[in-house]
Amino acid sequence: MKTKGSRQHKVNIVTLGCSKNQVDSEVLLTQLKGNRIDATHESKKDDANIVVINTCGFIDNAKQESIDTILRYVDAKEEGIVEKVYVTGCLSQRYKDDLEKEIPKVDAWFGTRDLSRLLKQLNADYKQELVGERILTNPGHFAYLKISEGCDRPCSFCAIPLMRGNHISRPQEELVLEAKNLARNGTKELLLIAQDSTYYGLDLYKKRALAELLRKLSDVEGIEWIRLHYAFPTGFPMDVLEVMAEKKNICKYLDIPLQHGSTEMLQMMRRGTTREKTEVLLQTIREKVPNIAIRTTLIAGHPGETEKHFDEMMSFVERSRFDRLGVFPYSHEENTHSYSMKDDIPEKIKQDRVERLMGLQEGISLELNQSKVGKVFKVLVDRKEEGIYMGRTEYDSPEVDNEVILKSSEYVRLGDFVEAKVTNATEFDLHAEVI
Repeated sequence: MKTKGSRQHKVNIVTLGCSKNQVDSEVLLTQLKGNRIDATHESKKDDANIVVINTCGFIDNAKQESIDTILRYVDAKEEGIVEKVYVTGCLSQRYKDDLEKEIPKVDAWFGTRDLSRLLKQLNADYKQELVGERILTNPGHFAYLKISEGCDRPCSFCAIPLMRGNHISRPQEELVLEAKNLARNGTKELLLIAQDSTYYGLDLYKKRALAELLRKLSDVEGIEWIRLHYAFPTGFPMDVLEVMAEKKNICKYLDIPLQHGSTEMLQMMRRGTTREKTEVLLQTIREKVPNIAIRTTLIAGHPGETEKHFDEMMSFVERSRFDRLGVFPYSHEENTHSYSMKDDIPEKIKQDRVERLMGLQEGISLELNQSKVGKVFKVLVDRKEEGIYMGRTEYDSPEVDNEVILKSSEYVRLGDFVEAKVTNATEFDLHAEVI
């Protein structure tokens, strides 16, 4: 057994969940290093005596993964491998009181907006001068830029407001400063994220200011791609499309979670829109920004969803021909509006509907990808695996979208852009040769 005094003070941050959690962990890492504390992110070695677990509490699978991770490090504490285990993030925010009773060996619990308190626990001060600075935990040529925190939407199924609180936009000056710092350190692609990016600015500037922010970020020297995620469809600011069409370094890409294709279900989900309005919006987006790639997410099996509602969603997907699509089975989340309804769709049917939707999308994706064969695209090279280069076009976000499998007779540097001609296509990948 290792003794408690055998190592110097070192913190290991473990991140679970989405890219927003990743950004929070990067901010924590930056603050700790700014306080001259030895800190690392997801260290492969057992050389840290303090572990901070940044948890996800979004859906059942994510919650279970977070709990399993906490228990694993509590066991490591019992074995003398680590001295302190701290838990932060969404799961901790949402279930802190219950978790404290169930897992008493955790040394302290923190919520999603407890950074200063967590730093104090780690003998560090919150350094205001580090706002806009960030140590990245992914390859440095791309970076997530969180433009706001929290959400004010009343969606029936969603627990995010319970975990992240009300919407708070970050000031444009702060975001531009962060973008400049990232670009100075080699970042070429910014991925704008939020719980609801289209709401940006309403609290700070009393107007939707996403288009204005995009203009300012597009002027940052060194940033070649800007990608927009999590755009809520209701109240979508149309001036964003004008900026997208005008600025060459704003990707022709939009992540717009629509959640369903039946008007009755959208009303039940409290989405504030209809299928008809959604289809008009999609048509407008494609008219204003030709060749745009649209990514969306849908939910199958929400309480009250009949086979007729599901068939409407299938027809909606077939007509809409999304470039990218993700489907989640409905998760019955406590303290949400939907939780008051009976979770009346058996898990087997939920999963069957997910598979049917994804089967339909696979056919659409294959057709769209095969139409790219013979064409040349600008590709950002992300990594090399077993001698093969992997990259993305402007129509693909990391981890969730297609990849380009690159063949090159010459050395290609990771993080560089190359021109590549597509030679073959499958449902979710392109094969291309570097020109």
